[in-house]
Amino acid sequence: MRIHRLDPQLINQIAAGEVVERPASVLKELLENSLDAGATRIEIDIEEGGKRLIRVRDNGHGIHRDDLALSLSRHATSKVASLEDLERVASLGFRGEALPSIASVSRLVMQSRTREDSSGWQVQGDGTEKTPVPEPVPHPVGTTVEVRDLFYNVPARRKFLRTETTEQKHLEGVVQRIALSRPDIEVLARRKRKAFHHLRPGLTESAQLERIKALLGEPLASQVTALEHSAAGLRVYGWIAPPTFSRSQADLQFFFVNGRAVRDKLLAHALRQAYQDVLYHGRHPACVLYLEVDPATVDVNAHPAKHEVRFRESRLVHDFLFRAIHRALAELRPATSQPAAAAVPARGFMEQGFAADRRQAGMPLQVSEQLGQYRRLHGAPAVAAAARPAVASLADAEPAAVPPLGFALAQLKGIYILAENEKGLVLVDMHAAHERISYEHLKRSYREDGIRTQPLLVPLSLAVSRGEADESERRQEWFAALGFEIDRNGPEQLVVRQVPALLANADVEALVRDVLSDLQTHGRSRRIEESINELLSTMACHGSVRANRRLTLEEMNALLRDMERTERSGQCNHGRPTWVQLGLQELDALFLRGR
Repeated sequence: MRIHRLDPQLINQIAAGEVVERPASVLKELLENSLDAGATRIEIDIEEGGKRLIRVRDNGHGIHRDDLALSLSRHATSKVASLEDLERVASLGFRGEALPSIASVSRLVMQSRTREDSSGWQVQGDGTEKTPVPEPVPHPVGTTVEVRDLFYNVPARRKFLRTETTEQKHLEGVVQRIALSRPDIEVLARRKRKAFHHLRPGLTESAQLERIKALLGEPLASQVTALEHSAAGLRVYGWIAPPTFSRSQADLQFFFVNGRAVRDKLLAHALRQAYQDVLYHGRHPACVLYLEVDPATVDVNAHPAKHEVRFRESRLVHDFLFRAIHRALAELRPATSQPAAAAVPARGFMEQGFAADRRQAGMPLQVSEQLGQYRRLHGAPAVAAAARPAVASLADAEPAAVPPLGFALAQLKGIYILAENEKGLVLVDMHAAHERISYEHLKRSYREDGIRTQPLLVPLSLAVSRGEADESERRQEWFAALGFEIDRNGPEQLVVRQVPALLANADVEALVRDVLSDLQTHGRSRRIEESINELLSTMACHGSVRANRRLTLEEMNALLRDMERTERSGQCNHGRPTWVQLGLQELDALFLRGR
């Protein structure tokens, strides 16, 4: 065939294939336009999973009469005027393809009015290059876009749409992300004229938690911890869930970059790395995090639907986010946090997403270990001094003198410590708690004493790619700081001559290959630290007091005080909670008091 120009409507329909995947794609584009227009209230109406109707009405600044028709032309936008603007995009939409693409595969009607106009104006789109003539209509200040019969003229695309229930779920996901991205915006969403979300605006912490509760559920909202950190021109704030609130999949991870909801592997990797030391293998953390960066350092034009972004300094962003979350998790200790399992006494871990068989391994009831393990780890004099309470009982104590975990009362079945604090009853899994304390103690000692290395009797030769060899050569000092001596022995050949003593029996070849892969993909790797920590965790587990071992009150109180001082002591090395709190109200409910 000879080369020819495509029909304008076909051009728009091809573009629609990139922008309009399903009804949820339409809703996302329309909602982002409303936010860019400065709307403070958005109304959404949906019918038949968006296939029959998607209507978005906002109270933004509206569209000028003379611009209404132009807005349905390809590559027409008010948000970008030059290359410099494109390099510092601050708006959510800017490509100028969404409205004409949507109009090419639906029956679109748009009404709008600015504050300067005495009435609203309406245009209709059919996907052609014909310039529609605006008609006057009654309309308040703002814009209404109505999209009917999506893909009515593209039957093949319509066949790929899922059931109404499935498409509705995707639509609700878009509402969820947009509403989370802008808690200052009022959102009213209706399905078949019945509201499924009416979210009030608010910027206070309590108002934001109410929105998280409405969108993501009360269990998450009741347990998240606020996070805020700034450094190197970056700022992150939002909410993270404790490790005990984990998921079987990453469905409760929300990232927003400069107000834009994104799915980003770099951010997800930093989150996963930050939780690595406190989360059970195969589980996923939950978070709602907002990252603010200089618009010039992030490319939001990396994906037609703008789901993904690219950071100019990806390593800086990764390390910044990792440190912020890692530090926040370290500060989650009994003095500042409440474990997830303490929300309702009768609740089991199944309700929080844990499988029934997620039990700690290697914790038999009958073992022949001596009680001196605890004293040997921390020293008998320190244990006795830390354990000795200033008062005989909680009733005699001044409120300010009562520690967060209170004072030990007794031991239950040689497994749990019962303690009383200001709120009520505290139950502590003594093995899990001591395991975390021992683990953090071993990590601290390992860092302070330095890394002991061990030369390999027979150096290990590795055939790698040229890129991996280059990466190893650039990172030679970094490897050396972690106890490795790796030399380049050719364009695609490496020789490992020395490893950390703790990893002498590990699969060094697989570890080095994985580390090089991480360095090339993410710009950093924590596999070596993780391998070392895994061994230290095993040592801590075997060195901790075991179940069915009787402790004195002094030893129990010493354990409680150490928990209050130790980072990440709210959960053991495997992500299980180490303690729970039962308040007086919860205890009263168990006995039906007050009824």
